[in-house]
Amino acid sequence: MSYFTDDFLRKLRNEINIDEVIGALRLETRRGTDLLRFHCPLCHGFHTATNPKTNLARCFDCKVNFNPIDLVMETTGSNFIDSVEFLKEQMNAPESARMSRA
Repeated sequence: MSYFTDDFLRKLRNEINIDEVIGALRLETRRGTDLLRFHCPLCHGFHTATNPKTNLARCFDCKVNFNPIDLVMETTGSNFIDSVEFLKEQMNAPESARMSRA
């Protein structure tokens, strides 16, 4: 059984840029003014945005906030542990090896 410390989970949640997670998941995106719009994994709409201050992605139609772990879970259908492992791999990958924004 995997065990992750609270500090490690906090680091994943706060230090892996939500825009990079969207890129790594290869979600369809659209750029508006300064906002990155992404394809919501729940309603499939684009009434979305990311907030770099809180590192959250939000769907305004669903009224749901996604942190990096939540977004991986919803997009891939994976469980919490597999989603954390996915992000852990992203965090450990050198910058040049990370998937770029879609």
